[in-house]
Amino acid sequence: MFEDRLAQRMQGVQTSPVRELLKLAQRPDIISFAGGLPDPELIDTEGLAEATAYATGEQARHAWQYGTTEGFMPLREQIVRLMATRGASVTPAELLVTTGSQQGIDLIGRVMLDPGDVVVVERPTYLAALQVFGLYQARVEGIEGDAEGMRTDLLEAFLERERPKMIYLITNFSNPTGATLSLERRRHLLELAARHGVMVIEDDPYGELVFDAQASLPPLWALADEVPGAKPWTVYLSSLSKIVAPGLRVAWMALPEWLYGKVTIAKQATDLHTSTLSQATAAHYLASDRLHARLPHMRATYREKAGVLMSALRSRLGGAITFEEPRGGMFVWARFAGGVDASVLAPRAIASGVMFLPGHSFFAGEPDHARVRLSYSLPDRAGIEEGVRRLASVMD
Repeated sequence: MFEDRLAQRMQGVQTSPVRELLKLAQRPDIISFAGGLPDPELIDTEGLAEATAYATGEQARHAWQYGTTEGFMPLREQIVRLMATRGASVTPAELLVTTGSQQGIDLIGRVMLDPGDVVVVERPTYLAALQVFGLYQARVEGIEGDAEGMRTDLLEAFLERERPKMIYLITNFSNPTGATLSLERRRHLLELAARHGVMVIEDDPYGELVFDAQASLPPLWALADEVPGAKPWTVYLSSLSKIVAPGLRVAWMALPEWLYGKVTIAKQATDLHTSTLSQATAAHYLASDRLHARLPHMRATYREKAGVLMSALRSRLGGAITFEEPRGGMFVWARFAGGVDASVLAPRAIASGVMFLPGHSFFAGEPDHARVRLSYSLPDRAGIEEGVRRLASVMD
């Protein structure tokens, strides 16, 4: 009766399975491998309390007031410093602060996509990005990837046939696969973007969580300076959610000049600006340099947790599951053997006190129902081992 009152773009749009599962994850009897939540022990509550006190004290005049859509200038200046540690040069005038990097994806979609426009993604890819592109009625086409990320040779062949509006990918420790786009493919991707005039949206929430800091690769935003004609076709998204605290809801975009003003207008129409209090808190926290002092421990913790999960999977499940070893991030991308449907197994696992995310939601087009995403970031080491034991008992 009421469905005909909704906008056409809402027809068929599904809720996020992660958001629904997070409701169950609050139960104390559940061990969750489902969401990519940071380890609460790694959130610097002391440093954030100090930064919040500074924001509500020394910065109170600004923190409790309306702010500019582009973002709190002291925070943008700190993001410039952070980007420099990643090998990328950016100015405050190229940065737009967003309410989570999810908003950045949405703003790009709002500004660039008309119904029927083609968006290229890695297959599989971040399910909430698929949700955004679906909301704007885009046609999403997946390009297969491997351990080195999206196969740019297949992308090149696709671009000879079609001209999409944009290419979206997570370059470092992709969600869900954990794969990292190789340096060679990063350069090839930028060459293709410049040649075909296609926008590349680089989403980088996990790059700092590399297990070996020496293995870090430069963002596309940095490499675009070396590829003629590529910079105007490059957008960079990142966030403090995975490395500081998701509750801040502070993220940012680096945008080319021709696009910056349009995205700013779209954000004005969405929320006027990101919380000034959160921005002032984040600015002081980044200025304290506590983040970089804590990153080695953060990386070591996630590296150890990934090892615990993979060891438990091998010992408990053996040949019943295969997976790719991540080199950073928060996820192990696995596949059940023997035609086991992960979505059928999931309710039985929840009944046994363990949660995972079936992989079918991450696919544009035909999914692989045997795939499963397992996040090792939230449970402690004992919880990881117990969670795998429970999972194994369900599969017996």
